[in-house]
Amino acid sequence: MLKAIRIPKLILSLGLCLGAGVLGSVFTTSAIPAWYATLNKPVFAPPNSVFAPVWTTLYILMGISLYLVWQKKKVPSVFWVQLVLNTLWSIIFFGLKNPALAFVNIVALWIAIFLTIKSFYKINKLASYLLIPYLLWVTIASLLNLSIIILNP
Repeated sequence: MLKAIRIPKLILSLGLCLGAGVLGSVFTTSAIPAWYATLNKPVFAPPNSVFAPVWTTLYILMGISLYLVWQKKKVPSVFWVQLVLNTLWSIIFFGLKNPALAFVNIVALWIAIFLTIKSFYKINKLASYLLIPYLLWVTIASLLNLSIIILNP
């Protein structure tokens, strides 16, 4: 028998994750056409139009993952750490325009996501699997961040 979906908890889970994205976008949106457009980027840099739909999808997957874990037990604190690091990256990279410090942050973020996947796996396997695209995207973003540091001394 399927467990009943707890709509308020699902909405809150999605809202917390999407809210982190909205907060980060406050610093990102104005910097893209101004500062980010002037940076030298590697050939593998995705077009700007890709970022919003990809991140929205990832935040939704993150929210569903959070919900699945929260249904069973208290959410491991590493999840909240990665969510804060995720938001901080946008503030550091786009708000402070500091790719080097942002790279330090994104390495910590990658580790926190990996640890979140491991901790979620013990609670709900599907919840952990839903975070794999997020880890892959942050891997690409890490390489992009490092390339921007190298190409813009």
